[in-house]
Amino acid sequence: MFKRKIYTELLDWKNTSNGKTALLIEGARRVGKSTIVEAFAKQEYKSYILIDFTFATTRTIELFDDLHDLDYFFLQLQLQFHVDLHVRNSLIIFDEVQFCPKARQAIKKLVADGRYDYIETGSLISIKKHVENILIPSEERAIEMFPMDFEEFLWALGDNTTTNLLQQVYFEKTPLGDNLNRYLMKQFRLYMLVGGMPQVVKAYIDTNNFKFVDNVKRDIIKLYENDFYKIDPTGKISMLFEAIPAELSKASSRYQVSSVLKNQRAATISTEIAELVASKTVLISYHSNDPSTGIATNLNLEQFKLFLADTGLMVTLMFKDKSFTDNIIYEKLLSNKLSKNLGVLYENIVAQTLSTNGHKLFYYAFYDTTQNRTFEIDFLIAQNNKVSPIEVKSSNYRIHKSMDEFSIKYSDRINSRYIIHTKDLKKKGDLVYLPVYLTQFIK
Repeated sequence: MFKRKIYTELLDWKNTSNGKTALLIEGARRVGKSTIVEAFAKQEYKSYILIDFTFATTRTIELFDDLHDLDYFFLQLQLQFHVDLHVRNSLIIFDEVQFCPKARQAIKKLVADGRYDYIETGSLISIKKHVENILIPSEERAIEMFPMDFEEFLWALGDNTTTNLLQQVYFEKTPLGDNLNRYLMKQFRLYMLVGGMPQVVKAYIDTNNFKFVDNVKRDIIKLYENDFYKIDPTGKISMLFEAIPAELSKASSRYQVSSVLKNQRAATISTEIAELVASKTVLISYHSNDPSTGIATNLNLEQFKLFLADTGLMVTLMFKDKSFTDNIIYEKLLSNKLSKNLGVLYENIVAQTLSTNGHKLFYYAFYDTTQNRTFEIDFLIAQNNKVSPIEVKSSNYRIHKSMDEFSIKYSDRINSRYIIHTKDLKKKGDLVYLPVYLTQFIK
C-alpha cells in the first residue's frame, strides 16, 4: 500500500471522535478508499469487518431491514464474516455504501449504541434518488479522498525529501535555477502522465512501460462509463464526461452543453451535471459573477467548466479512441513539446491541485468594450479577505493580458497574483511566477 496523507485524518477522527461519529469517505472509484481504510483497520484495531455492498449477499443486506435488536445484528455479522468483534476496539466498514442506503441510515442507531467504530466509503451518494427514502445521519463526519498528489507520487517513487525543499523555495520565493527546474518539471510531467490513481501508479512502478499504464487507465475510464450508464441509461452523463477534453480545448468561457447534447443547455440537465460531479470523477469550476471575497455567493450555476479529477486519466481520455501506438501525448508531454490544444493539461492539473488543497474552483471572464474582447482568469481563490487570481500558462508566460486587465479593474480586491507556468520561480512586484509543481503550496 502506498503512503497516503488521508491516513492522518483517519487517526485524527478515531482519537477525537471516540465513537461519537462515523466517518464518511467520499471519492471516485479506484481512488484508493477501500485500500487505505482496510490498512487503517488492520493497524489501528484488534479486529474489523468489511462489508462491500457492491458484492454483499442478500443475507447481509437483509440484516439492515430490522435493527431493533442490535445484539442479534452484531451476532449475525460475526457469524457471516467469521470475525470476533471487540467493544471499542473493532471497526465496521461499509464499503460503497451508496448501494445500500439502509446501511447508511443505520449509522445513527449504530453510533448511538457506541460499541464499535464505523467508516463508510462511497461515491454518488449525495444525489436525491440515492437518499430520498432514508434519514441522513447527522452522526457522520465527511471527508473527501482525492487521487495521489505530487508529494504522494514522489513518496511512491521513493523520494521523501523533494517536497520539503520545494516548500522552503515557495515560502522564501527563491529561484531554483534552470537545471533543477528542468529536472523537477520532468518529474512533474511524469506525474501528469501517470496520474494519481494508485492502481496506475503501481503499474508504472512495476512495468516502467507507458503502454501498460495506459491500459490500466483505460480500464478505469471504462469502469466509470459503465457506472454512468447504470445511473443514466440515456448516455447523457457519459457523453458529458467524454467531451471534457474537447470542451476545455475550445476558446470558450464555459462548458457548452449544447455542443455535446443537442437541444440541451445547462439548466435542462442540472440533474445529470450533479450526478457527474457527485461521482467525484470530475471537478467543476463555476463562473463568479463578482470576483470578491464572497465568491461562492456570486457564482453562476449555468456557466461552468469541467475538469477531470485525475490528470492522468485526462491524458488517456484525450486519445481514448486511438490505440496506444498512435498516442503521441506521452512523448510530447514528457519532452515538453505539447501543442497549444494540449496545453489544457496544465490547466487541469492546477484545478486538481487546488481542489486537493481544499479550494472550491471558480473562474472569471469579463468583456472589455473598449478593446472589443473577452478576458478570462483561469482560477480565483479567496485569501486574507481578498481574492487571488491565477492564470495558467503552458507557454509564452511573459504575456498575460487577462491578468493585467483584471489587476487594473479590481486592484483594490487583490491579495496575491499568480502566473502558473513551466519555468523557474520569479517574483515581479506582487506578481509571482510559479512553476506548476509549486501550486501545491497555494493555500
